[in-house]
Amino acid sequence: MKYIKRLFFIFLMLVCISFDAFGSGQNRAGTAAAPQLRIPVGSRYLAMGGADVALVSGLEAIFWNPAGVSISETDANAIFSYRQYIADMSMNFVAISGKFGEFGTIGLSFRSLNIGDINVTTMDQPDGNGQIINPSFFIAGLTYSKQLSDRISIGVNFNLINESWPGVSATGFSLDAGVQYRNLFSVPNLSLGVTVKNLGAPMEYGGTALFVQGEEQTGTRGTTFYEVSAQSAELPSEISLGVSYTRNIDDENLLTVAGTFVNNNYTYDNYKAGLEYSYKNILYVRGGYLFAPESTDDTPNIFEDYTVGAGLNFKEFTNIDVSVDYAYIPVKFFDANNVFSISLGL
Repeated sequence: MKYIKRLFFIFLMLVCISFDAFGSGQNRAGTAAAPQLRIPVGSRYLAMGGADVALVSGLEAIFWNPAGVSISETDANAIFSYRQYIADMSMNFVAISGKFGEFGTIGLSFRSLNIGDINVTTMDQPDGNGQIINPSFFIAGLTYSKQLSDRISIGVNFNLINESWPGVSATGFSLDAGVQYRNLFSVPNLSLGVTVKNLGAPMEYGGTALFVQGEEQTGTRGTTFYEVSAQSAELPSEISLGVSYTRNIDDENLLTVAGTFVNNNYTYDNYKAGLEYSYKNILYVRGGYLFAPESTDDTPNIFEDYTVGAGLNFKEFTNIDVSVDYAYIPVKFFDANNVFSISLGL
């Protein structure tokens, strides 16, 4: 146990030291590869403003903190989530997991960003030439999570990232790692969580569409094909540090509060606060708030605002642990996001 604790605190110190290297990156906003890595999925913890690094559990933890995937009362779990995103885009998320005894928990996940139909334009036909394309953006993930003790759990995600357009595509790999520590300072129900996300090599597009005809100005080669070298882009790395506290009001009522600081490499650093009220572990009411102190009216954070949501768990009425959750996310300049999730546990 002492060895495990030392490893945890060494990891925590390394993360804290890394904050200096991840300074606020708003001046690089919009230049990162695979921005779909930063789109939250699931409803329960999104309704809490994403302030859930320390307490998140189950399959939604794949996005927030993979250490929480192993925290589940059931041995097998599944989830499907749909998010109505900005500008007529949508995000689908499906995942399954299973516990394998002392080895730990293994999870498989798939995230797909649907951009929709796009009219093909050219220099000669800037309003469109009648052709339609539908790009494909997806993330396939493998998760490993394990409870090292009754207080400490760890987890990692290995993600395959793919972006495809007609004639060009880009493929990359990313790594997420997280730790959760419960009963911090021997205080019951006080938890700490740390997550490092989206670590990986830069991505670069390639494909037949990057070949263009050109004629060498000097020499005898004449007209031939040349490949345009696409610029590579780094992944949108981030570090999250959060705490949470759960209070049993009585046998039927439970209240959880949480707070998280997120240090982003490609946008504003932000602070998140959230709460969840539970009645008999059947009805859940949630709320959250996201604040980015560096944002301005000229360069706003479009998601800087409140979040609300609710959920129902039907375990008391069925033999299967079934939950239905909803989150409402206001957005500046765009329609609000609606997120729906269905979770199953056996």
